[in-house]
Amino acid sequence: MSLPSVDTVVSFAGGAVSGSATVVHVAEHHRGTVVLTDRTPCHPVDPRWPDQGPDRGELHFGGGSVQLIDAVIGATDGVILAVGDEVTARRGDPGWAFVVAHLISGQERPPAEGEEVVVAVDAGYRLRLSAGHTGCHVAALALNAALAGRWRKAVTTDGLGNPDFDQLAIVSSRIRPDGAVDMYRMGRTLRKKGFDAEGLVSALPEIQAVVDQQLARWVAAGPAVEVVSHGPLLTDLREWACYLPEGNVRIPCGGTHLRSLTEVVAITGVLQADPSAGELTMTTTVQRVE
Repeated sequence: MSLPSVDTVVSFAGGAVSGSATVVHVAEHHRGTVVLTDRTPCHPVDPRWPDQGPDRGELHFGGGSVQLIDAVIGATDGVILAVGDEVTARRGDPGWAFVVAHLISGQERPPAEGEEVVVAVDAGYRLRLSAGHTGCHVAALALNAALAGRWRKAVTTDGLGNPDFDQLAIVSSRIRPDGAVDMYRMGRTLRKKGFDAEGLVSALPEIQAVVDQQLARWVAAGPAVEVVSHGPLLTDLREWACYLPEGNVRIPCGGTHLRSLTEVVAITGVLQADPSAGELTMTTTVQRVE
């Protein structure tokens, strides 16, 4: 079969952890064997913004199964298949399809092109990543609120009307099971936009207390959370939505999430500053209801 001309249909945003699919292409890769399917519930890592890592899981076919060693976004123009960091095309570029590349060991027998498979995701691991990602967004909103008084100029605001420090200062985000680590840079560019970093290190205990209090209030309220999909394809816009007491918030997001903060006992965001590097790190931890 030829390389696909359309994006992979994905169902992870709706919480799916298993689904049938047809294999559309199999290719050898230096990391193993790439299996492309027409659809998948498997969440892949995005090499351009690798905040949430890939799902774990298996491909079931022909009475057996093979373990996924990775799942990553790929792109094809019908002639070449680029995987992960090899992708140079931009979403929306004419002639390019973006796909979920399921990687299996090169020592395993892959399914045949045209064969029906079942993609099965490790539901427990997915849940922990979803909790970490939801906690990451909620903690970022609490941090924005805690730092709102440090802005001297009007800037982009978040869904609650606070200056969006998270969006303006973030340089990296890593979702991990039941948590996340986000790093922010408070350099010259941010200061020119009006952020006052003076005395921030000494004020961290006070800022931390405001973040903690806000997170506790939101968890106690137990608002609903959902991923709003604007289409079924991998490159279609998806947004994280949280219906907080202060208002409804939507953030563009390609990850997976909890369905409500009632699934959470507590969310904490620990702040650490590195004055010499002009960096602020927030480590978020989510305690789920067991």
